[in-house]
Amino acid sequence: MRIATWLAGALTGIIAAAVALGVAELIASAVGPRSSPVIAVGAGFIDLTPRPVKDFAIRTFGENDKNALLIGTGALLVAFAVVIGLLTLRRRRYGVAGVALFGLIGVVAAVTRPSAGLVDALPSLIGAGAGIAALLLLARALPRPAEPVAEGQEAAPTGLDRRRFLLTSGASLAVAVAAGGVGRALFKRFDVSAAREALKLPAPTSPAPALPSGVDLKIRELTPFTTRNADFYRVDTVLVLPQVEPDDWQLRIHGRVANPMTLSFDDLLRRDLIERDITIACVSNEVGGDLAGNARWLGAPLKALLDEVRPEPGADQIVSKSADGWTCGTPTALCRDGRDAMLAVAMNGVPLPVAHGFPVRMIVPGLYGYVSATKWVVDLELTSFGDFDPYWIRRGWAKQAPIKTASRIDTPRQSAKLRKGTLAVAGVAWAQHRGVDKVEVRVDRGPWQPATLAAEANTETWRQWRWEWLAESGPHTLECRATDRTGATQPEERQPPFPDGATGWHSVVVTVE
Repeated sequence: MRIATWLAGALTGIIAAAVALGVAELIASAVGPRSSPVIAVGAGFIDLTPRPVKDFAIRTFGENDKNALLIGTGALLVAFAVVIGLLTLRRRRYGVAGVALFGLIGVVAAVTRPSAGLVDALPSLIGAGAGIAALLLLARALPRPAEPVAEGQEAAPTGLDRRRFLLTSGASLAVAVAAGGVGRALFKRFDVSAAREALKLPAPTSPAPALPSGVDLKIRELTPFTTRNADFYRVDTVLVLPQVEPDDWQLRIHGRVANPMTLSFDDLLRRDLIERDITIACVSNEVGGDLAGNARWLGAPLKALLDEVRPEPGADQIVSKSADGWTCGTPTALCRDGRDAMLAVAMNGVPLPVAHGFPVRMIVPGLYGYVSATKWVVDLELTSFGDFDPYWIRRGWAKQAPIKTASRIDTPRQSAKLRKGTLAVAGVAWAQHRGVDKVEVRVDRGPWQPATLAAEANTETWRQWRWEWLAESGPHTLECRATDRTGATQPEERQPPFPDGATGWHSVVVTVE
């Protein structure tokens, strides 16, 4: 075949796929964003991706891992569409079968998502139908090879009808762009930003204690004591943020309890609320990583709610579920042992950002997020660790995951070029629910030197630290380690985050000129 014919075939597949996706987006705007085949397939891909690949994605792309996944999914889709188009040059029915397979994948992905129904199949089904129609329309302009029409006879081959192909391609692309654009515009009706901005937060019954003087050392390049909402790390499994209206939100507390209950958002706000400064961290955080942040949270104490529902003996696990169906398992005892576990409604004085769980999320100090920090939480079931394995536990992560003592060097940065003289080495350390007792620094594996700790807000937050270094010319390796109030010092040996959090001393290599 001529190059022009191959190109026309490839474009036929790409345009047919674009029509299918555009129409599917339009239908999904009526059914719900999670029914979109791109989102459904992407979410399914997240669930099926092997753990090492997920760890690589988080380590490499950080909070942009979702964007990287969507780009990768788009590239695979284009490649699949090209194959469909080239098959169409051989036999029209091959191309039709390819688009139908594409639709079937979308249907299966959509209806197998948690909390999905049969209606979630509609975008993929209707989109596939539109894609097949576009494919057949475009195929009329493609060359048709000689085919037998009767015994001993063949239909004459045809060539590429360029004019018809250009006209039908333009029309099909216009349909794809218009349908997809309208669908994306209509998705805005699911947006809860207006409800969030209109929300009036009640004053806490128990306000956070005033931060002590000197809690923030205010050193250039040192992580601030309080993390701005816009800078707070985000790690989750959703491609489309759940949009939950406060008026529609309900929390069901049930399972192995004597008094199950259901709360509305107004019910939650009418309870006695506490305000606390708490540092949380992701179990995927590498040594020296930035998947940790400190904020002032406002919420309803979880212990009071559990006392009211009265867990039965043996109910040692709280399985929390988010609006998108993600599950998390938290030890019941640790939510009742005096720490300020809460159902948070605000972060740093404003309603929770949608990306961080609006309208309600869980916060349990001292535990990694995958076993405690459910965003968009809508369900709490009291059960046991022997009865149910939540999302990440089924993928091999540890059931028990207290945050490990950690420290990192924020300044100077890795590979920094410095001038000799007295320099500030500074960073943060955390050991939630135990407290940081000391931080030490050493240069080129020399003796450990005690750093000066910033004032402590409470044992649930990180602490800044600094050490004055008289730097001499040459390359140098700086290391730090922290010791918590139990006397335990973070171990030297580096271990990856899997299965229960990374360990090791953070180090940076710098050059002093």
